[in-house]
This record gives sequence, structure tokens and C-alpha cells, in this order.
Amino acid sequence: MSQQELLLGVNIDHCATVRQARYRESAETTGGIVEPDPVFFAQQCEIAGADSITVHLREDRRHMQERDVERLRECLRIPLNLEMAATDAMLDFALELKPDYACIVPESREEITTEGGLDVIEFKDRVAKVVNGLNEAGVIVSLFIDPEPAHIQASADLGATAVELHTGAYSNAYYSSERENEFSRLKSGAELGHGCGLQINAGHGINYVNVSEVRTLPHLHELNIGHSLVSRALFTGVQESVREMRRLMNVL
Repeated sequence: MSQQELLLGVNIDHCATVRQARYRESAETTGGIVEPDPVFFAQQCEIAGADSITVHLREDRRHMQERDVERLRECLRIPLNLEMAATDAMLDFALELKPDYACIVPESREEITTEGGLDVIEFKDRVAKVVNGLNEAGVIVSLFIDPEPAHIQASADLGATAVELHTGAYSNAYYSSERENEFSRLKSGAELGHGCGLQINAGHGINYVNVSEVRTLPHLHELNIGHSLVSRALFTGVQESVREMRRLMNVL
């Protein structure tokens, strides 16, 4: 892999969403009649060339369960990225699990999926505690933020290694007159973050169409993509959905 290639982190949460739709009352997360198994899904992504696997263990356990995450840590040969809220309970879990990466994200019980960036300024003390704890444990920390200068600078000040720029507003505006403005915000955020010494990742709402523009963001290191890959996998299979996304991300 060349130095210029973008890395693909595959978020497998919505594989677990399908399982929970039928088997949320089951005492088991896999085996017997319980399906699909998100760990097997992750392994198929790994075979197809995914660079990391991302999971979000939410407070209400709506999709991924603790045992899923533990099994992933035991089975994967590629890095595991744990998306987590800035809470004491999640910090304790992460310190025991010791994922390769951890991305601190906002969390609301009302939302279906994460709908905005973390407010690093309002929750500075809470975020600082989690960042410090993870850094001390050797876990690489990123913060999932909107491309706002104040939040980017605050992320650097708190000691994060990376930021994951929230691309949701851009993705929602893709077919509207606001697309250019939203992409400009992402570009400026990427430039500023790089200038602050942060690794630049991006994610949320990226799909097989808009990835052609997202991939041109400056200093981009990794894209984290979930829903679109899981959706495509229903029609083409897991491995082909991952291979095609990686191809589109890195087309010459």
C-alpha cells in the first residue's frame, strides 16, 4: 500500500442492528439461531482489505453488545476502533478492553445514529479525563467533531492524536445548493487540524457517490464508513462492498 492511499475503517454497527431487530431478548449474541454475527461480518471486511473495524458500544446497547466487542478484540488482526461516549463507565470498559483506537463521540438516546459532532468546549473537563486516561493506556484517541475552528483547536489542546471530521452536514447537503459551502467547511477544518498537528479522519454519511469528492479533502488519512457499506453488502456481499469502496477511495 502506498503512503498516499486512504485507509478504510468499516463501521459494522448496523450488522448488529439487524440481529437485534429479532434477537434482542436472546441471552446469546451468536450461535444457534442467532444471526447475523457482526464478528463474522468484520472478518469478511478484514479479508476484503478493510484497514480497521469501528464499533460504537452505546449506553442503551441498541446494536453492539459487550461480548461482540470483546470477541472482536480477540479475533481481529486489523486494528479495532471503539467509538465511545465520554463517561466513566465507557472509560472503564475501554481501559479493560484496550482497543487500538478510541473515538470519543456524543451520544443521545433519542437519535438513531450519531447526528452531530462532540462539543469539546462545553464538555472539556469530561473529555479531558477520558482522553488522558486513554492516552496513558496507550490507546490512540480521536475526537468526532464538526469542522469548527474552536473545536479543532480544543481537540489539539486536550491531547487528542486525531480528529474525525463529521461529514453528516455535507452528506445531507450533497444534492442541494449548500454542498459547496459544507465542503469548504470540511476543507478549512482539515487544513486547520493538520496545522495543529492532528491526524485528519472523516466519517458519517459517506457513500459510493459522495466519496469521490470527500477523498479530495486535504491531509486526509482515514474514512470511517458504515451504513452505506452494510447496505451495499445486502446486494453484492460484504467483501465486494468493501473492495469497491476502497477502490473508489483510492482511484488514480
